[in-house]
Amino acid sequence: MESENRNSEETPRKLEKLNQNDGLDDFSTIEIEHEKKEEQEKDEDEEEDSDDITETSSSMTDKSNDDVLKVLQPHSQLPKPEAPRNVSNSNNNDVSFLRSSSIGKFIRERSNDFSSAIVKRLSSLKDKNEDENDENDVTHINLSGLKVIVKHKSDVEFKGRISFFSRSNCRDCTAVRKFFKEKGFKFVEINIDVYPQREKELIEKTGSSSVPQIFFNENLFGGLVALNSLRNSGGFDKRLREMLATKCGPDQAAPAPPVYGFDDDHEEDWTDEMVSIVRVLRQKLPIQDRLMKMKIVKNCFSGSEMVEVLINHFDCGRKKAVYIGKQLARKHFIHHVFGENDFEDGNHFYRFLEHEPFIPKCFNFRGSINDSEPKSAAMIGQRLTKIMAAILESYASDDRRHVDYISISNSEEFRRYVNLAQELHRVNLLALSENEKLAFFLNLYNAMVIHAVIRIGCPEGVIDRSFFFSDFQYLVGGYPYSLNTINHGILRNNRRPPYSLVKPFGTGDRRLELASAKVNPLVHFGLCNGTRSSPTVRFFSPEGIESELKCAAREFFQGDGMEVDLEKRTLYLTRIIKWLNVDFGNDKEIIKWILNYLDATKAGLLTHLMGDGTPINIVYQDYNWSVNS
Repeated sequence: MESENRNSEETPRKLEKLNQNDGLDDFSTIEIEHEKKEEQEKDEDEEEDSDDITETSSSMTDKSNDDVLKVLQPHSQLPKPEAPRNVSNSNNNDVSFLRSSSIGKFIRERSNDFSSAIVKRLSSLKDKNEDENDENDVTHINLSGLKVIVKHKSDVEFKGRISFFSRSNCRDCTAVRKFFKEKGFKFVEINIDVYPQREKELIEKTGSSSVPQIFFNENLFGGLVALNSLRNSGGFDKRLREMLATKCGPDQAAPAPPVYGFDDDHEEDWTDEMVSIVRVLRQKLPIQDRLMKMKIVKNCFSGSEMVEVLINHFDCGRKKAVYIGKQLARKHFIHHVFGENDFEDGNHFYRFLEHEPFIPKCFNFRGSINDSEPKSAAMIGQRLTKIMAAILESYASDDRRHVDYISISNSEEFRRYVNLAQELHRVNLLALSENEKLAFFLNLYNAMVIHAVIRIGCPEGVIDRSFFFSDFQYLVGGYPYSLNTINHGILRNNRRPPYSLVKPFGTGDRRLELASAKVNPLVHFGLCNGTRSSPTVRFFSPEGIESELKCAAREFFQGDGMEVDLEKRTLYLTRIIKWLNVDFGNDKEIIKWILNYLDATKAGLLTHLMGDGTPINIVYQDYNWSVNS
């Protein structure tokens, strides 16, 4: 201690001598004042940061005695020492460590507070629900910046199985299905139109073929009337507990759920009487590639070769052999390579239907031609329509604007549809009436779109659209039909598609016989191409085709298909009308035609614009090619 006092006393004396001898008065005074100022600033910083946890390499504090050992920093105007290479600044590391630790601590504290808030809120809701017996299935919890939706389990718990028989396009069945979905019940639906063999079981269990018929395990509950009466009386939950208290075992007589991959439709498929002749011809004829009209025609044979095989194998005359050839062509077993005639003897070349070049593009062809006796085109179309209607009822939204294509692709209903589509190979479409033909091709178009979206995806790009609408085909009545062929060739009487210079059917095409004699603009609102801007998907009946098309047009224009802006005197229309303006007429004719299918509000606005006498601007909306899933 004494040495320290001596040093402290000698220091001012040495400074005075230096000032007198060396003439450094100003510099010494500045240095002493600067050191005092730095000490004061350090003391103030230590007082302000006494609550913070900091680590510095230049100061150490001993808690036992309040002595502080400090290292003097060099003068601010002197050059500062640099750290050696590859050595990081410890202060920066300390600061970054402190910042990261502080941030982590902050996040943990906030997450703990947030979790405790959710738990506290949920526990309070649980107590509240137990006290007040709240019947709401969904509870909304509003927290800071977050919305939590808690779905409570149904109060009714059962071990058994709910099943009911239904049919396509049945309003009562739709009401039963909607009720079970709203209640959150799992159920098994057996659609008689999809599983026709189950109708016999329905009659045996209920004594009637009427639907819906609801079963709780093996117990028959009844139809929609019984369901509504029990709901209104308030005893539905109690009755449900009683009837579904036990598990549905295999020994019980409850309706069995449908199984994927098994066909229970045992209808007899009569083999075509000409099949035996065709099988012989497939084995005996010299099928080979030939050069005709400067083209190489593959897998063909001549008419004379076929006549010779028929004469030698079936022991018939030449005239009889030619007649058999004409019968085979009429039933679409063989076709002329250029479509020039049905069948003639001589140097004319033909090929079997399975050897046609368009067969690889037909997605309802699965390795071989259906050799069964062709059924009525109207009957097959009706069955396809019922299956597709059942698919929409199960896997589409109530307004049909959104379709679950993934669930459809994995469903038993779609598997049966694909199998049934093979029966279209050789049907006679010429036997259809005008209304049957219109409904048949409208329904076939919408069904093919669903199949195409599942197999190749939605057409969002220009190249994808070309493949989607032109190369995805079905073999129907012996000829290929794409979406463009059905829309522009059949329904629009062989008119050119938008942005195309070629008609779907050329001169002499046999499919021209099926083209509509008159173009009905309403058909464009009955076709769904699987996009968000297209009309909703639906299926039509031959009996009410005209009224159903008008209903489809009204629904489309009442939605997003048309808007009116009074201030701008502008009519916003779907781009479908622009693409197909030949079918609708000029602007004035389009406005008058649309007026017949508007609701009261839009019709009043449009009538007001038309009454002014000033021009109305027509703007066509952008088309949304996104898939309607």
